Amino acid sequence: MSTRTLALALLAAAALPLVQDAAAQGTPAAATAPVSAAFKASTKQFAKNLTAAAEAMPADKYGFKPTPAQMSFGDVVVHLIQGNDYLCGAISGTPAPQRSKVAATDAKDALVARLKETFAFCDDALASLDDTKLAEQVPFFGGPRTRADVMNLTTGDFADHYSQVAIYMRLNGLLPPTAKKQ
Repeated sequence: MSTRTLALALLAAAALPLVQDAAAQGTPAAATAPVSAAFKASTKQFAKNLTAAAEAMPADKYGFKPTPAQMSFGDVVVHLIQGNDYLCGAISGTPAPQRSKVAATDAKDALVARLKETFAFCDDALASLDDTKLAEQVPFFGGPRTRADVMNLTTGDFADHYSQVAIYMRLNGLLPPTAKKQ
């Protein structure tokens, strides 16, 4: 089995619960583009959770990092901001808007607002994504990869950084968004 086929199979398997949920809600895209529909639903859920974590972390804790070798909470938010524009742009083929640079030391409100802007860009850029071009090569750092591969990498990146900020929150006595009772 090729790496491309394996990546697509793993993405499809990870996306199955989201596809089933979308199909149960009558979402037409789930029937015609199940992988893309699941990826878009997953991206929206990560956007909600990552933004909620950024909003919940007190401004004076944006400089917190568990050890000197790790990124600060603010560094993670800036990394997500940059990654959202790059990853969603690569997947969709839509260049991200030109934005002023942000730094981890910028005000919390400015970082949260920019994070929301980049997730809004992802929503817009991914809106027309479907399953017909998953095997297409897209430009990516380190060399071209399939669109499906970059989608899979993006989901993993979101999960990695959400778990990271959730730990940072818990180390500061805060409950991460997904741990709160609904």
